[in-house]
Amino acid sequence: MRIKQQIVVFDTADLAAESGFWSGLLGGRVETEDDWHSVYDAEGRARIGVQLAPDHRAPDWPDGTPQQIHLDLMVDDLRDAHQAVVSLGARVLKEADDPDSASGFQVYADPAGHPFCLCWG
Repeated sequence: MRIKQQIVVFDTADLAAESGFWSGLLGGRVETEDDWHSVYDAEGRARIGVQLAPDHRAPDWPDGTPQQIHLDLMVDDLRDAHQAVVSLGARVLKEADDPDSASGFQVYADPAGHPFCLCWG
């Protein structure tokens, strides 16, 4: 399995505020979709994803309980990547809608339960 790209994804109830903050900090730009914003740095590299989570609440640091952050790992081949992460101890949380589509994602949990996505396209 080859990881082509890794980005950190922040959940938020306010996409514009969160993505605007990070793009300002990185001196970059934002590309928007309905429930997702991609934040690029000044060199045009995707650095942060911002995902709409309408019920999001700020963490009670350091003891917050809701999901606050997860990794998106871009892969060339979902089936190969799936075999690799499962053999390392991951479990599927949400199967891809269509694993044969040109792009998509599948959600997993690491052995401690932290979510991450294998993405392609």
